[in-house]
Amino acid sequence: MPELPDVEGFRRVLAAHTGDRIRSVEVRDAGVLRGVSAGRLGRALRGHRFEEPRRRGKWLVAPVQGPVLMLHFGMTGSLSWHAGGEPAHPHDRVIWRFGDGELRYRDMRKLQGVRLAEDGDEAERRLADLGPDALDLSRDGLAERLGGRRGRLKSALTDQSVIAGLGNLLADEICWRARINPLRRARDLDGDEMKALHRAMRDVLRRSVEAERVPPRRTWLTGARDDPEGVCPRCGTRLSRRRVSGRMTVWCGHCQPA
Repeated sequence: MPELPDVEGFRRVLAAHTGDRIRSVEVRDAGVLRGVSAGRLGRALRGHRFEEPRRRGKWLVAPVQGPVLMLHFGMTGSLSWHAGGEPAHPHDRVIWRFGDGELRYRDMRKLQGVRLAEDGDEAERRLADLGPDALDLSRDGLAERLGGRRGRLKSALTDQSVIAGLGNLLADEICWRARINPLRRARDLDGDEMKALHRAMRDVLRRSVEAERVPPRRTWLTGARDDPEGVCPRCGTRLSRRRVSGRMTVWCGHCQPA
C-alpha cells in the first residue's frame, strides 16, 4: 500500500516535469475518475502546464494553471514516467502525454483515483478532514494528537484524520523501533514513551522518504513481517500478529511488551 514515502516519490516524479506542456490526456479506464468525466479532465488539462506539486499525507496535489489535479493511490496505485510509445501496462488507467514522454497513473484495484478541483480553495476544502502531515508533526503535536484517543495506538497512528500519511507498514515499524506495543491505548503513553515514539517516527520517515518506500531491510521489522515464521530482527523472538481495525498488525512480544 502506498504510504507517505511512496507518495513523496510520486511527487518527485511529477515535479521533474513541472512547466512541461500537457499535449493530451488519455483515460483508459474511467473507473478511477472521481467526480470528473474523462472529457472534462482532458479539457481542463490539455495544453496547460503542471505547476509545482505538493503532498499532503497520502495525497498528491498538482495545480495546473487554475484547476488542481488530486491523486490518491489507494492500496495499489502509482505514478511513473515512461518514454513515448512504450506499450501500456494493463493497469495503466490515465496517461498524460508530453513532448518527451508520458506520466502514467497505474492502479490494479482502483480503490481511490483521480479528482479535479476547480481551484486551490476547493482542493483545500477536500483535504480539510486530514490531520497534520506526519513529516511536519512535532513531539508536542504528536502528544496532542494522541493524548485524547481512547483507541489502540495502531488505530490512532493510521487514522488519517489524526495524522496524515502513516499506513500499516509505517505504524508497525515506528512502534517496533520505539519498543511500544501497538495494542496499547494511545492516551496511556507517558512522556518518555511519547518522546521515543516521535523519535522513531522521524527516523523511519526520513529513511523511508530517501528510499521512496518503506524499505524491507533485514534490520527493519518490514524485512521480516511478510514471513509467517518471521522473527524479530532485534532479539530473534517469533513475531506476534493480530488484526487491529481490520489491519494486520505485527510486533515483537519481547521488545514490545503489553
